[in-house]
Amino acid sequence: MEQGSKKVMLKKKIDYGREFVEEHLAIFQCTKCQGTFVEISGNTMICQNNHRFDLSKKGTIHFPDHHMTSDYDKEMLVSRRKMIQKDLYLPIMEEISLLLEQETKKDYIVDMGCGEGSFIDRLVTDFNDQANYLGFDLSKEGVQLGSDFSEDAFFFTGDVTDMPFKNESISTLLNIFSPSHYEEMLRVLKPGGQVIKVIPDAFYLTEMREVFYHDNPEKQSYSNENVYEKFKKDVNLVKEKHLTYKYPVVPEDYEDILKMSPINWGASEKAKAYAKAHPFKELTIDVKILVGKK
Repeated sequence: MEQGSKKVMLKKKIDYGREFVEEHLAIFQCTKCQGTFVEISGNTMICQNNHRFDLSKKGTIHFPDHHMTSDYDKEMLVSRRKMIQKDLYLPIMEEISLLLEQETKKDYIVDMGCGEGSFIDRLVTDFNDQANYLGFDLSKEGVQLGSDFSEDAFFFTGDVTDMPFKNESISTLLNIFSPSHYEEMLRVLKPGGQVIKVIPDAFYLTEMREVFYHDNPEKQSYSNENVYEKFKKDVNLVKEKHLTYKYPVVPEDYEDILKMSPINWGASEKAKAYAKAHPFKELTIDVKILVGKK
């Protein structure tokens, strides 16, 4: 198989999705009533109280029972995918893979806020294809793009505050640059399960901040202190690692680099024009990788 979105599927996406939920129905619970799912009828999951969730043609399911919106549009997600596949975050993936080495075919790894699915694709393709992978996001467009990797994982639209999993059913939760809800995370984790959270550190994407906010020095700085302290307060922190490196930025990637991060959301059109006109040659990746245990 070729890597990433160039993979040639052996079956339709909906077939991959249906086969996954059929095989692993026991880990899911209904987000409407918290009841047990009792059967798959055609392409529909049905719970004990007859709530129904249909697989889309892309093999994904929309679980939330309320309106959800995401600022992550397709253009941003596609740019992000391109850079992940060009190894922008490879050192982070290598560190995460070491933490997943002991996972087996009976274990479940869930990427919370999976975006367009490329982190899962890299983990499965390059490091660990032993476990069962699932990914979910608020962004419907992200989940649809994630379905390109239906052979690797099951993708669905979901809410971090109300995950469609039974109590103590998940081995590992990945939380990479994404929001958290620790009470819900601890609910679904097995005893001894782990949360692997990646958070930006002070110099993360600093070159991007400097060009987008060149006329606003206050926005050029970043602190993760509140996020870090909340993790330590709500989860049993057992390990942390600071990881920093420089990624070379070539001209052909510069536009995707500028589009891939929420940093550009707060920039004016004038600032975006300035950023395009002042390309940087390298980009700083500066993160903390936190591991919490239940």
